[in-house]
Order: sequence, then structure tokens, then C-alpha cells
Amino acid sequence: MNFVNVEKHKIIPSKIICIGRNYVDHINELGNETPDEMVVFLKPNSAISTQLQSFHQEPLHYEAELCFLYQKEKDQQGRFTAVAIGLDLTKRDLQSKLKAKGLPWERAKGFNGAAVFSDFVLIDNIDDNLCLTLTIDGKPTQNGGVELMMVKPDDILAQLNCFISLEDGDIVMTGTPKGVGQIIAGCEFIGKVTCGEKTLVSASWLAK
Repeated sequence: MNFVNVEKHKIIPSKIICIGRNYVDHINELGNETPDEMVVFLKPNSAISTQLQSFHQEPLHYEAELCFLYQKEKDQQGRFTAVAIGLDLTKRDLQSKLKAKGLPWERAKGFNGAAVFSDFVLIDNIDDNLCLTLTIDGKPTQNGGVELMMVKPDDILAQLNCFISLEDGDIVMTGTPKGVGQIIAGCEFIGKVTCGEKTLVSASWLAK
């Protein structure tokens, strides 16, 4: 089982729950329809990796996302306790073919290495100031956060609790802002989570 780092502790998520089409500009850049309900799909624990790869049977695309760690609290419903920036890796050509046939996306989203995360840092609350930035070889590429989400983190958690059991350490990826694209080998990716002027966590990856 693969793990993620949370404030110097290793936690093993049982699954990764992904929210799709949660930013209007990203929906428009891919020519998708705006969903009537929250779009949900899963990645297995085996998708977790520290290595950013550019190719897995076909060229891969990146999607930077705010990611939250779920933990249960004694005698209370669980909540999101930590945040990270994550990269949702996608086989875009395969995904397009699957979508055209009305088939599930997992072959394009759940392969080994399809979820790359920074360390998770503990947070007390989530507000509209929470944001991500991604630069590639020093060029600003993605920028967005809670303020631009169609479904906010608290609402995401409430809706998930209606139909799926979350376990301690599960990760929820909350969708990507505009600016997605193909990963080119040798490029340096730097991602940050900020709250106002403060950087909460950052990470860098060299695409292989």
C-alpha cells in the first residue's frame, strides 16, 4: 500500500476520491458540458506516487488540484484536516475515447502513478482564500482555488457522505482550474498551496 506524508507522519489512504468538472473555465477549455450533479470518480491507492511521469502507454496530461485529507473525529463526523497540492495525471486521448463510448474513466485516470502529491499540512479551517498555483519551468500555468469551485469542500464532503464511507486517511481531490496540458519530460513542475499571502506547502517535481 502506498502512503502520503502528513506533518512528517506516513498515512496510508484506502482510496482517492476525485471531483471532476468543478471549475467553469476548465469545463470550457475541454469543451465539456456543465454537470447537473457533482462528478465523482475514484483512483486506487496504487495510483499514488512521488514520481511525475510523462508517459504511461501514451503521453500524459497534468491537472493540478487542491487535495484534502479526511480524518474521523471521536464521537463526531469526520472532516478535512490537512491540505496538499496534487497532480491528477490523465491519459487524455484514452479518456476522450472512453467518454465518447459512455464508458468509465478509470483506465485513463487510475493507472499506477496517476496521483502525485506534495506533503499534506494540517489546517484548522477551509475558506475562499485557499488557492493553488502551478508553474512549469518558471511559467505560471494554473492558478485557482476554493473561491472558483462550483462545489466547495464542505459541500463536497457532505455529498460524499450521502453515498460512500470515507476512511481515515482517504484523500479527496477537488478538481482543477484551467491551464491543463501535456507533461513534457525534463520539465520542472512547482506547485504551491497558499492562503492569502502565506504559502502553506510547496513541492517540485521533475517530469521523467
